[in-house]
Amino acid sequence: MVYSSLLFIYGFLPVSILLFYITPKKLRELTLLFLSIIFCGMISLYFLIFMLAFTALNYGFSHLISRLRKNEKAAAIPLTVGIIIDLASLIIFRTDYFTRLHDFMRAPEGFFPVGISFFSLAAVGTLIDIYKGRIKAEKNIVRFSLYFMFFPRLIMGPLLRYGVFRRILDNRRETPANIGIGMTLFVKGLAKKVIVADDLYILYTAVQSQNVKEISAVTAWLGIIGFVLCLYFNLSGFADMGMGVAYCFGYRMPQSFNYPLVSTKIKYFAARWQSQVIQWLRRYVTKPLYGVCRHRWIKELVFVFGWTLFGIWYTFSANGALWGLLIGTAVVIESRITKRKIMDITGIIYTAFVIIICFVFIAGSSPAYSGRYLLAMLCGNGVIADSQAFYLLKSYIVLLLAAIYAASDLFRNLMTRSGKKKVKTVITAVSTLVVLAALIICTALLSYSGSSEMLIMKL
Repeated sequence: MVYSSLLFIYGFLPVSILLFYITPKKLRELTLLFLSIIFCGMISLYFLIFMLAFTALNYGFSHLISRLRKNEKAAAIPLTVGIIIDLASLIIFRTDYFTRLHDFMRAPEGFFPVGISFFSLAAVGTLIDIYKGRIKAEKNIVRFSLYFMFFPRLIMGPLLRYGVFRRILDNRRETPANIGIGMTLFVKGLAKKVIVADDLYILYTAVQSQNVKEISAVTAWLGIIGFVLCLYFNLSGFADMGMGVAYCFGYRMPQSFNYPLVSTKIKYFAARWQSQVIQWLRRYVTKPLYGVCRHRWIKELVFVFGWTLFGIWYTFSANGALWGLLIGTAVVIESRITKRKIMDITGIIYTAFVIIICFVFIAGSSPAYSGRYLLAMLCGNGVIADSQAFYLLKSYIVLLLAAIYAASDLFRNLMTRSGKKKVKTVITAVSTLVVLAALIICTALLSYSGSSEMLIMKL
């Protein structure tokens, strides 16, 4: 079960909200844990068993580290073992080793520990923070379990440090207004996923099915633009849905994507794309290394290394590493040569161009294929446009333009700058109608299969 399924939207979600609010306040965190366990079990029994074991192991390691912390060498042993287990889980389930493990476990087809890229890093960060004395080991097993199993952030994060997550739990605000805001955010994310991402995925697969040595330049550009937008709306859609569900329970989660595709500089894109993961890498990888680096060029190499790790975290492939390497290098080069302020439109254009070129490697199946695809984009096949290009352009131009607008912050700026109350009232009323219309459209589209489970990459 995923957020974009009729079972979740019209079954699990309303029942969860009702059950949460009829429960006494003191027991509501326990209710959320119970609901999260049910959610994990509805994904797969194997997944539920894995999550319970993963949580129990990290709970044990956290308290063992806390007890031995006065003796750093002794505490380093459970810290090292815990980190190895957490990272091994990530590597095994995100690489070819998973296929062998899947066959050994005789798990059902399609089983995958959803969100393992997030909660494995969260576990590592928590163990390190306890070892460093930044936080105390959590005694409340319900709260500790929620940190890993809280279903609104299970599929697409955000990746939070335990101290931040604990503050979010402490600042819970349960009001009818929050339910309305939460449902609006949820429908927004659902529309991103079902209406935009799923249709753009068809464009991407249509281009990918063609022989890369024969496609025209226009076709190649349409394919990669469709991929970038599809990936953004897919990931940010799930993130918005999770954030909206959490809002319904009174919890305010931070955004993972802050309009990264319309950034005026590459460094802004790098800070706005999956921002919590970037912050995690900065806190636990690059920042400690900066402390022993005196020269600027060495720090820049560390920065590029951090982004290369980010690319590997995304796909666990050579293409992912190349994507991260290129993004990190682009940020460093930009910081070296761009001293003056660039006009917004100019910055958006050159940033978008660099982003698209880099994402060719995420989209490709191998470095060789991605290189050949880049050549096709530069008219390396000797064809600028063909009948296929005109057909795809005619079929998807409206959707692409609408997606580009939706990926920008123009509407948000309109709301901010509309100072008159009457204008804001009109916009709010129209927005409500748009949300209802989007929910109806998504329901109609989902009614064919019952869910929209297409994921370009499993995190």
